[in-house]
Amino acid sequence: MTLSGVARVAFVGSRRIFASHLPSMQSYTPAFSRQMSVGMKSVTDRLRDSGLLRTQGLIGGKWIDAYDGKTLEVHNPATGEVIANVSCMGGKETKDAISSAFDAFNSWSKLTAAERSKGLRKWYDLLMAHKEELGQLITLEQGKPLKEAVGEVDYGAKFIEFYAEEAKRVYGEIIPATLPDRRLFVLKQPVGVAGAITPWNFPLAMITRKVGPALACGCTVVVKPSEFTPLTALAAAELALQAGIPPGVVNVVMGNAPDIGDALLTSPQVRKITFTGSTAVGKKLMAGAAGTVKKVSLELGGNAPCIVFDDADLNVAVNGALAAKFRNSGQTCVCANRVLVQEGIYEKFADAFSKAVKNLKVGDGFGEGVVQGPLINKAALEKVETFVEDAVSKGAKVLLGGRRHSLGMTFYEPTVLSNVKSEMLVSREEVFGPVAPLLCFKTEEEAIHMANDTNAGLAAYIFTNNLQRTWRVSEALEYGLVGVNEGLISTEVAPFGGVKQSGLGREGSKYGMDEFLEIKYVCLGDMNRK
Repeated sequence: MTLSGVARVAFVGSRRIFASHLPSMQSYTPAFSRQMSVGMKSVTDRLRDSGLLRTQGLIGGKWIDAYDGKTLEVHNPATGEVIANVSCMGGKETKDAISSAFDAFNSWSKLTAAERSKGLRKWYDLLMAHKEELGQLITLEQGKPLKEAVGEVDYGAKFIEFYAEEAKRVYGEIIPATLPDRRLFVLKQPVGVAGAITPWNFPLAMITRKVGPALACGCTVVVKPSEFTPLTALAAAELALQAGIPPGVVNVVMGNAPDIGDALLTSPQVRKITFTGSTAVGKKLMAGAAGTVKKVSLELGGNAPCIVFDDADLNVAVNGALAAKFRNSGQTCVCANRVLVQEGIYEKFADAFSKAVKNLKVGDGFGEGVVQGPLINKAALEKVETFVEDAVSKGAKVLLGGRRHSLGMTFYEPTVLSNVKSEMLVSREEVFGPVAPLLCFKTEEEAIHMANDTNAGLAAYIFTNNLQRTWRVSEALEYGLVGVNEGLISTEVAPFGGVKQSGLGREGSKYGMDEFLEIKYVCLGDMNRK
């Protein structure tokens, strides 16, 4: 099955919108525009001097242009300026990358776990040594504040560190034999070449969370980063080469997403697809992988409820909800998409939360004190506007924000809505923007019903001081991750993944290794038996 129709639109639609409808720099004052241009130039010059600003794909350890010479522009979402032109690759380049990964698999998988561990550890060390440059690169092409971007580098590098250690812990098992002249045991072996398709919102961490366990298990990879944020992926790949990861073990192709996806899905040499992105595309990948019966792990969309009970500590709930909602401008799959507040604390929470949100500083990610950057492109901006307009038309009240920011471009004001109902778009679908809808509930049972009334099941949050309620609600919520009195719950040592239509499989922790391993049963007969 090829990626046609809906999947093609989902893969490349937003890139077409971005290229053809990018807001003009005329929306800025000339002085502001000049300031941003000078700032970006100095950052890109430093990155170029460091050798981390790569623009070609990586195949078999070599940096390669697209075979037809085509390139695509990578934009700074805060200014609209072009950061770089990168190779726009397609099916032919991807097939060569797959062949390179397949050839490298024969030797990489036969290395001892200790040898693979040393290579991953060296890669981790280099990622941390270049933390500042990588953070700057993330801010340039993705837009998140620099402090947050550097935090992503820390977070992303920890997956490589963790799996460098976990590589040495892929244990088999001896099974008690059913007959005295036999021995039964289980081996865990790498699945083979893995195709990793990653999103733009965490351009480093979403790669390391997949590539780390793959390499630790003995797999090789072909990475397809988002066309919006390929530069971070290429920089990480450069550091992997410097760490001594052999040629062909890590390959990176970017550009024509449908053609790249088709090549990964149809190749019998690719035995695993790992994807983070929208549910619509995940379904198409799952169907496409059936043709060659590949292993698939999918981390898809969410609709996270954040439940604040009457007995919650107000300050803890406000700060936790703020972190869960507005990190990365609301552009994460685990963002609190719905804030459900019990009626006894609803007004107090709405007031305190709105005051906290009002203090969030919006601007270019390199600005001092900025905590919210731009949305990734105009399509994302228009989606947020549509959701807010729908809510207001159905009776929601705008407590704060609710419109484009005066900075122009794709900046949107941090927004709080009250009187939100379950039938509104902002409650039913993932807004992926800085909009916090507040819904009121009366009882614990009603809150659980409201929270579970969705096809999504990735993350959920609870704020309560009642220990018994913590257990009851955590167990009743149909979600793969639950945070209790905490808004930031992702870590490399814990399993990350959803239930229902939020995906299959787990990333991070020891469980993330299982996604890249096959289990082989061996029955050993007695050689001396007559």
